[in-house]
Amino acid sequence: MQKIKIDKFVLSIIVVIIFAYFFPQWGVSESKIPIDTISAIGISLIFFFYGLKLSPAKLKAGLKNWKLHVLVQSATFLIFPMLVLALRPLIQNEAQETIWLAFFFLAALPSTVSSSVVMVSMAKGNIPAAIFNASISGIIGVALTPLWMGLFVNDAQTDFDFTAIYIKLIVQIILPVVLGLGLQRYFGAFVQKHSAKLTLFDKSIILLIIYKSFAESFTGNIFSSVSVFDLLLLFVAVLVLFFIVFVLIGFLSIKMNFIKEDQITAQFCGTKKSLVHGTVFSKIIFGNMASIGIVLLPLMLFHASQILIITIIATRLSKRED
Repeated sequence: MQKIKIDKFVLSIIVVIIFAYFFPQWGVSESKIPIDTISAIGISLIFFFYGLKLSPAKLKAGLKNWKLHVLVQSATFLIFPMLVLALRPLIQNEAQETIWLAFFFLAALPSTVSSSVVMVSMAKGNIPAAIFNASISGIIGVALTPLWMGLFVNDAQTDFDFTAIYIKLIVQIILPVVLGLGLQRYFGAFVQKHSAKLTLFDKSIILLIIYKSFAESFTGNIFSSVSVFDLLLLFVAVLVLFFIVFVLIGFLSIKMNFIKEDQITAQFCGTKKSLVHGTVFSKIIFGNMASIGIVLLPLMLFHASQILIITIIATRLSKRED
């Protein structure tokens, strides 16, 4: 039996949440440590480096396989949100509204880049298509995720300012990405060479944002109403959502006569949700909303689940003969 390795980043998230529970004082608004400023600068740098990693030539070449791209992006930004949106009529109270909003936020997020490409490569899928879809998904998400959330966040948060949201997105995300793309020809090779160190930087900023989010939630006793049973229900709901989309994409791939490599890419990229974009967007969209820890909870459960499940599937597919 092959041992299943536990993702170190998932373990780091668990450790940070535990740390936030016992030492929340550094993450609250009254703290002297400027975590908000550090996070804002870190977010801009993450997307600046993201722009440096993007190759305009590869993105242009990737446009040719348009049926695959349409399926992946439709799954990411239409199928996921519509599945969660169908459950909205079942909401009966404010607590359920918050949980539903957290799941809808998860559903509206773009795909992740690095893990999608790594898993597709492991499973012997279409790697260039995976790179294109994962990269373009992050760009599309900058526009579509806030649009989806703008339909419902103002119901839960009275100070939701759509204009302010997009100003922050432009300053902290779009401008750094554009700047990175402009400088890609000069520093692209350097960034690729030090990709591992930049990934560590990305994860460090994400962990910092998660710490602050949960520190504020623990201080405000937001999780006092979430029992272990509720947590198990959330986990089951996350798994059900994942497998419905995974099976649906597989079915559509067969109907669209995709070769095996393209089907793998469609299922792996179309079911991914980015923890990087999720933590960044949550800070911008929800601001200092008291329940932001709960908003991030389904995303983190989904992140851990998708890594484990896709790794198992990719390992099995890697053993097939070409």
